[in-house]
Amino acid sequence: MGSFLRLEHVSKCFPTGQNCEISPLKDVSLEIGRGEKIVLLGKSGSGKSTFLNLVGGVDVPTSGRIFFDRREITNLSQSELSDYRRKEVGFIFQSFNLFPTLTVRENVMLPLDLLGRPDSRKAREILSAVGLNGHGDKFPEQLSGGEQQRVAIARALIKEPNLILADEPTGNLDQETGEVILSLIYEVSDKKNATLVLVTHSPDALWIADRTFTLKSGKLTEPEIS
Repeated sequence: MGSFLRLEHVSKCFPTGQNCEISPLKDVSLEIGRGEKIVLLGKSGSGKSTFLNLVGGVDVPTSGRIFFDRREITNLSQSELSDYRRKEVGFIFQSFNLFPTLTVRENVMLPLDLLGRPDSRKAREILSAVGLNGHGDKFPEQLSGGEQQRVAIARALIKEPNLILADEPTGNLDQETGEVILSLIYEVSDKKNATLVLVTHSPDALWIADRTFTLKSGKLTEPEIS
């Protein structure tokens, strides 16, 4: 399997005064193949969200390089990074991040609107795929937490991204609903052969992974197999 997403000695630190004292990532190197599913385990503050922000083009590393499909993204301009996020990356957040004044259909279509190619038919298809057929005219507050997360997944996937980044996607859900959401993320990423990076503090998501890593104090390690 060739490298599709590659990190070379990536570090991120935040200065406090003249020194770099807060380092959520330290010298991380990793190669991920096209269509591979990766789970990053770690406690709060271990660097998981920082990892996603860097590979998703939301932030830039203090040192090191990141490549996506053989293109270095760490030397892109802000406008180029914005274009990369719009076209290539689908984000799924723990907090859903839905717009309360937009309907379900409008929330889902937003990525296509930003790309200048709205497609209501595609919105209906993706909503049906995540089990929300007939919910398009509702507003987020009219849905359960699990249904809102399905909308967030549909919004992340409607543009058919090559990279899916999921940040604690089941953190606000009960265990049963969380298992359904994980299955849905697995199915849709597998169908599109999208590369998936899912970060979580819970071992309940390990079944989804081709490979599992642990982040601890900014260092990336593979867990020992007992």
